[in-house]
Amino acid sequence: MSPARTRFAGAALGAGTLLLTACSGTSGTSSASHDSINYALPANFTPNWILPIGTAAHLNTNNISIANTLWEPLIAYDGSTGKIAWNKAGSVATAADFAADNKSVRITLGDRHWSDGKPITSRDVQFWYDLIKANKAQWAGYNPGKAPDNWTSFKAEDDRHFTLTFDKAYNPQWMLANELNSITPLPQHVWDKGGDPKQVWTFLNNAAKNIAGYQKDALWKTISGPYAVKSFSTSGKVVLTANKKYDGGEKPGIPTVNLLPFTTADAEKNALRSGSVDYGYIEATDLDQKGSFTGQGYTVKPWSGWAITYMPYNFNNPAMGAVFKQLYARQAIQHSIDQTSLAKVVLNGTAVPGYGPIPQGQASDFLSPVQKDNPYPFSTSTARKLLTDHGWSEQGGVMTCTEPAKCGEGVAKGTKFEMQVLSQSGSTVTDNMMSAIQSAFAKTGIKFSIKTAPVNSVLSQTPQCTAGQSICKWQLSFFGTAGSWYFNAFPTGDSLFQSKGGSNFGNYSNPEVDKLISASTTSSSNQAIQDYSAALAKDLPVIWLPEPVYQISVMKNGLGGFWQDSLANFHPAQWKWTS
Repeated sequence: MSPARTRFAGAALGAGTLLLTACSGTSGTSSASHDSINYALPANFTPNWILPIGTAAHLNTNNISIANTLWEPLIAYDGSTGKIAWNKAGSVATAADFAADNKSVRITLGDRHWSDGKPITSRDVQFWYDLIKANKAQWAGYNPGKAPDNWTSFKAEDDRHFTLTFDKAYNPQWMLANELNSITPLPQHVWDKGGDPKQVWTFLNNAAKNIAGYQKDALWKTISGPYAVKSFSTSGKVVLTANKKYDGGEKPGIPTVNLLPFTTADAEKNALRSGSVDYGYIEATDLDQKGSFTGQGYTVKPWSGWAITYMPYNFNNPAMGAVFKQLYARQAIQHSIDQTSLAKVVLNGTAVPGYGPIPQGQASDFLSPVQKDNPYPFSTSTARKLLTDHGWSEQGGVMTCTEPAKCGEGVAKGTKFEMQVLSQSGSTVTDNMMSAIQSAFAKTGIKFSIKTAPVNSVLSQTPQCTAGQSICKWQLSFFGTAGSWYFNAFPTGDSLFQSKGGSNFGNYSNPEVDKLISASTTSSSNQAIQDYSAALAKDLPVIWLPEPVYQISVMKNGLGGFWQDSLANFHPAQWKWTS
């Protein structure tokens, strides 16, 4: 998702992202007139949601970027300049003043207007607040105890000032980057149909499900951002047109933006070669062809991300959940992942190993020595010993529980160590990585089978579930071809690894980890988040995998404004033709 981002991304628009890594070809020609740009979306990352409020099935990072282009966030974070920071030019708020005790914040809105001429006011922010308060369980950004639970009151001072009060003191940087950035002022005067937040929520979500209606539905015409939707097809092609009424700080530099979907990376690569794409990408396996693209007038540049990559376990799976709950079993699995070889060989040197919940592709003060030093180095012999020491023996090439007293609670005699992953399709690199992992698991005695599907399907088929539900048959999920989860500036784990977190797909739960996550959001010391880093590097809530670059970008010479955002969002208003 890229969540695959889930860009598995904040699990909500702007709250950390599932990077969900979209027409087997494209129509359109090179944008030689400079009045437009043809931008290739990652393979099988089809945009399918317009509402600037994320739900669990719609966390595709492309959805987030499109929504933020139509409706600017209250507080937008952007890593395009090489440093992740508040981008005030792309935000509705101009100031956030925290009280001395860090228990409240006073927000100042800019002198801004909706595209229909009405002013953007505190009431538009409160409309979002009331919707989330009343429907928090359906909001993908919701984690019990966090926003909106920890926001105790919203008080509008006037049209351009309001105060949010918290239930206790919070780290201001965390509050800004991980909670306040999830707020999007919404056009209350257009969207508030009836006043009851639950009914309005249902109305808006039902409208957002009608992708074919986006172009004509009046709901989506009242916007605050630099672009409007000209067309939005169910196949994933989106055409944006500059909003002539925009009065914010990021004036659109290109009148028309064509966002082009592809079913495979090869189809997108062919479009690049034909010159019908101005900005696209190649896979790591194509780096040896870099010269052929630069010779055609392109620049090739890796786009690195503030992300982690992983496969979540389904701890509630009726067949393997009990096995996954055994730490020794997860340790054996992790010891079977040859991250160094995967990063260097399969991913062609465009990835770095990742051993825990903090991104390791960029230096930071959040990374613990424990995570950095890799608690579970690759060794299938160590993995085998962990299993045999706990009552497993190899039968027919597959480890089988023969001493259930040693295998662990709930693991029945005769249980075979057989796992299946549902992995995103459309990427040769991902297919090769899964095959390499399959071979290593076989040496440990673990049978690993692979099924593939488009990333949106992977996400919808691998949700949070209980053992008795038919949807709970999934065991492992992978949506991380371009990184599984892209963080906000502060890489907290409340969505991903806190008990009942909104994007905790596998229902991982550890009370001690919950305490560490909470401490990281309230303490001003980095020791708290380093303790969290160390704990999850050791406890293995997921299978940690190498962290790839978001993509290897290929852009036409003369195209500017692409300081690639490490948060994995794209920003059409920043793009411009320079020659």
